[in-house]
Amino acid sequence: MRIKFWGVRGSTPTPERRNSRYGGNTSCVEITLADGTLVILDCGSGLRALGKNLLRRHGKQPIRGAIFLSHFHWDHIQGIPFFVPLYAPGNVFLFHAVRRGDYDLKAAIEGQMANPYFPVNMSAMRAQRFFRELNHEPIRCGGAVITCAELNHPQGCVGFRVEADNAIFTYASDNEHGSPVHDRNVRELARGADVLVYDAQYTPEQYRADKKSWGHSTWEEGARIAEECGVERLVLFHHDPDHDDIFMDRLVAKARRTFAGACAAAEGLTLYLGKARIEEETDAPESVLQPHPETSGREPALTLLSG
Repeated sequence: MRIKFWGVRGSTPTPERRNSRYGGNTSCVEITLADGTLVILDCGSGLRALGKNLLRRHGKQPIRGAIFLSHFHWDHIQGIPFFVPLYAPGNVFLFHAVRRGDYDLKAAIEGQMANPYFPVNMSAMRAQRFFRELNHEPIRCGGAVITCAELNHPQGCVGFRVEADNAIFTYASDNEHGSPVHDRNVRELARGADVLVYDAQYTPEQYRADKKSWGHSTWEEGARIAEECGVERLVLFHHDPDHDDIFMDRLVAKARRTFAGACAAAEGLTLYLGKARIEEETDAPESVLQPHPETSGREPALTLLSG
C-alpha cells in the first residue's frame, strides 16, 4: 500500500513561503494498492496537483479511481473543479460519502460549481461519474476493505480505515476529542493500524483556551490514541493556517517526546505500508528533512528512511 500526501492544511489553502516545507494545500491523500487500485481520500486543493500527476503517470490509458469524502466542508471538496481527469472522456470515478441532511451526494458535490460560484458546471466533466452513499458498513474497493465511522465535527464527518496489502491505514481528519461515542469510534478505526493520520489542528493550549466545539483536536490526543491502539506511525494532519514551518517543527518535537513514532504530514510525503517496516520518502523540498535554522538542535520535521 502506497500513501502519498497532496494536501495537508486545514480550513483554507495557505500559499505562503512560511508554509513551504509542510505545504499549504488542503486535505487530499492518495492511496495506491499493490493491485493498482486507486483510492483518494478527500478532495481539497491538493487534488489539483494529484490530477496532473495522474495524467502524467497514465498517459493515454484511462484513469479509474474511488473517491471517499469525509464531509462536504469547502477545504475537503474545493479541488474537485480543478481535477483535470474529471474532464477527460474514458476516465471513471466513483464518489463515496455518507448522506447528510436532505441532500444527496451528487447534489452536495455539484453545488459548489453552480451559478454564480463557478463559471462552468459539472456537465463539462466528460469522465464517467458515479455516486455511492456509505452506510457505515465495510465495503470492498478493489483489493481493499474500507470501513467508515462517525467523527465529532460540526455538520458531521467520518473517518476511514483501509485494510489492504497486509497493512492498515487509518484517516481521522476533522475530529474533536471529548465525545465518548466518537472517541470510541476513532479508537476502533485506529486499532492496530500501521499508520494513523489524525487531526492535530490545535495545540493543547490553543484548544483549552478558546477552540472547544470548533471540531478539531490536538497532537496530544493523537499521541494518546496511537499509544492506546498500538499504532506504529502517527501522522499529524490538518495543520492550522497560522501554523508555519517553524511552528510545526516545534509541534512535531513535542509530539515525539510523547510518542516516538509521530511526524507531521507534508506535501509529497510518501509512505509504503505492508513490508517489514514502514518505508518513507518525500519529493517535497529537501529542506523538509532538515530543521529550520531557527529551530536548529531540534528534530527534523520528517525522517527519510533508506529503502
